[in-house]
Amino acid sequence: MSHVTAADGTRLAFDVRGRPGAPPVLMLQGLGADRTAGLMQRVWLSPRFRTIGLDNRGVGRSDKPQGRYHLDDMADDAIRVLDECGFESAHVVGHSMGGVIAQLLALRHPERVDSLVLSATACHHHMWRRELLAEWASIALERGMREVSRRSMRWLVGPRSLRRYWPALGIVGPLALNVPAHAFAAQARAILDADDRLRDRLVEVRVPTLVVSGSQDILTPTADGEELAHHIPHADLVIISGAAHGFPVEHALTFNRLISDFFGRVAAPASDGIGRSDVK
Repeated sequence: MSHVTAADGTRLAFDVRGRPGAPPVLMLQGLGADRTAGLMQRVWLSPRFRTIGLDNRGVGRSDKPQGRYHLDDMADDAIRVLDECGFESAHVVGHSMGGVIAQLLALRHPERVDSLVLSATACHHHMWRRELLAEWASIALERGMREVSRRSMRWLVGPRSLRRYWPALGIVGPLALNVPAHAFAAQARAILDADDRLRDRLVEVRVPTLVVSGSQDILTPTADGEELAHHIPHADLVIISGAAHGFPVEHALTFNRLISDFFGRVAAPASDGIGRSDVK
């Protein structure tokens, strides 16, 4: 594990693994999750790629400063890590909040992004999701992370897994329970503060993009993925049948194959229009 210091003094933790000299892939995780959330994808990609796992500010081994967080700053944090690693550009995989950061990366630093995988994410807020995230932030500060984890479970995990693994999930939780409440709340509010005009700028994204949604995702429904694919030129949309928000874990094999196939063809000429497919 390594560290680098962001422009505002925040210390960021990251690690690099995989085949030396191979194309770099930067993994960006969601709300409350550290770099271990993408471990299944990194193990799969490591024989062919150089993967970079980053703990966003507020989680893992990165600093957890008090005060407000901003997704623009988190995008710049990712660039700081790429600089420290000596990578001029990278393929970027962003899940949930990490997918919004990935979009910002492609818009703020287009020369640093070779392609995008946007999984279980969105480009603007629904009022119900605003209310939900605000509620989670308040619960974290008032009642602690264990209560946030208990309440968020059904939004993140598919009903079948929820029934089968409820005892274990109730102990571990889909969100890292060692995330301090103030840092979790700051990340949630950073999502709420994100500019809703983001979707109007997505036409500027010129790199190959794969949008992946889960058919049973109730936190970022398939309509969010369809909207992303509509606004981003040369984007392909894949919907994983039976998958909820946590499909990089619950449906890891399917997701891993999707991103491997995508990376295997991103050098090919982009097709006109938007492709869509459903994966069983």
